[in-house]
Amino acid sequence: MQLCKKFGRGRLKMNGIIVYGTHFGATKGTAEEIAKILRDNDFDVKLVNVQEEKVKDISEYELVIVGSSLANCKWNRPAEDFVKKFHKEFEHKKLALFVSSVKTIAEREANMEEIANIRKIAFDDKIAKFNLKPIKMGLFGGILDYNKMGFFTRKAMEVAFISRLQNNGFKEAEPGVYDLRDWDEIRSWARELAKKTRD
Repeated sequence: MQLCKKFGRGRLKMNGIIVYGTHFGATKGTAEEIAKILRDNDFDVKLVNVQEEKVKDISEYELVIVGSSLANCKWNRPAEDFVKKFHKEFEHKKLALFVSSVKTIAEREANMEEIANIRKIAFDDKIAKFNLKPIKMGLFGGILDYNKMGFFTRKAMEVAFISRLQNNGFKEAEPGVYDLRDWDEIRSWARELAKKTRD
């Protein structure tokens, strides 16, 4: 099967797929922005919300990107199930991982221990569990949407994060919603991934 197809600006386009699982929508938006940047760099990209659509085959893709939200210190279950299903096939692909998290708060606080712990849960544990060899990993901010949380979860999250958000200058994107994403960081990561995939 021919993996490269079509011509874009004098070079073959590359096939990629972004498979993601989201909680409050941050990972979806991040995946869409990464896809836009890759398409601008001569990639054909398929976007799949693995909570809504099952992926049966990845043979046609050279680049596989897996994105997950990180809630309660855990990956999104359907996203992890995708990794579990295809991890052996990843050995023959260029693999990238990204995770939406609260790392932006820890960065503002210069809390290196918390950042290291988030990175361990986001990447190190999965790499060890499934013997992954990603060419690039992205640890991004996510969304805290208190409007979509159940009563007890909301109360626990308010205790854990509201004062930290306010003390570190985070503003509500809308009532009850904090968007912790850095779009420049995400776009830069996607451009670097495009270059690294072609190297």
